[in-house]
Amino acid sequence: MKTVSLREAEADLPRLIEAASRGEPFVIAENGRPLVRVVPAEAAPPRTRRIGFLAGQISVPDDFDTMFQDEIIRLFEGEEVRHGSFSIATDWSGRSPISAPP
Repeated sequence: MKTVSLREAEADLPRLIEAASRGEPFVIAENGRPLVRVVPAEAAPPRTRRIGFLAGQISVPDDFDTMFQDEIIRLFEGEEVRHGSFSIATDWSGRSPISAPP
């Protein structure tokens, strides 16, 4: 990628912008330190996808598709389901009260 000084960019900006619009990006630097990168507007930088970035950090149980299946069925049938100190009961009115025992 071409690097131009700030002074050169000020003096020849129209030519540099035209070149960048044709797909020739450049960097403007001051005292050898890069300040900005000029690229065509439609050529957005590619997004890096981090596929697998959690590999080995999480696990899905083998019974994931059937976890809590019995409790879910009981809830649909209007029965009470208890988990620890909480109980969940539903009725067909659409309400689902959650209560802790007294």
